[in-house]
Amino acid sequence: MSTTPTVRLLSGGNPQIAKADGDAPVQAYIAAMPEWKSHVGRRLDEIIEREVPGVRKAVRWNSPWYGVEGRGWFLSTHVFARYVKVTFLNGASIDPEPSGSGKDPDARWHNIHEDGFDEDRMADWVRQSAALDGWHGFDTL
Repeated sequence: MSTTPTVRLLSGGNPQIAKADGDAPVQAYIAAMPEWKSHVGRRLDEIIEREVPGVRKAVRWNSPWYGVEGRGWFLSTHVFARYVKVTFLNGASIDPEPSGSGKDPDARWHNIHEDGFDEDRMADWVRQSAALDGWHGFDTL
């Protein structure tokens, strides 16, 4: 008998995870990511932990967030039906810029599809983004 609670998947397959700080809620989110997306979530989390020692983690708005104490939040992820969106909150300042952009002049994102992603490029973006000032919106990180 499993003691793991059932996680509801929202529109597009995004796991509904309660707002919380730390690694445990992020790992619960990753475990609940449907199909191939869970593997992507694990790889992203491993890359971020490797490239940013002491990274802070939280779940807000049903998405994992990653930050650096004193610099703010630099990255978040979100599951959609056909891809996993990786948003760099300060992505306009990294080189080369990830291709996705919208209303926020600072944020850029990269969508990861089932065929995988360039892990070396992602590691480089993570290193660059973590070294810059990030977003300080929901706490004093």
